[in-house]
Amino acid sequence: MFHAAEGSGASSFTPILMIALLVGVMYFMMIRPQQKRRREAEAMQSGLSIGDEVVTIGGLYGTVSGIEDDSVLLEVSPGVQTRYARPAIARVVTRAERATEPTAEETDAVKE
Repeated sequence: MFHAAEGSGASSFTPILMIALLVGVMYFMMIRPQQKRRREAEAMQSGLSIGDEVVTIGGLYGTVSGIEDDSVLLEVSPGVQTRYARPAIARVVTRAERATEPTAEETDAVKE
């Protein structure tokens, strides 16, 4: 009789363990990857520069022609500019060529 009561006490932790396991699986399978994608999207949107070719969430291709705090001007056709919110930019197709300062090795090679 004493052993029967002891056995039922051990089984009362099983539902709590299952719930904890379920929460852990949901965190690693759903929440964490979603947070990572959101951080990557925010980094991409904040790194936009004039001349980048981008695609919006609606599938519109355009070239960044102006950047403001929370919006981006896209040139979708020669002379046609549209304004989009930064979160509407889905991805960058090609980055604009950025002028960089030559490294010390490059300047030494030019001097010789």
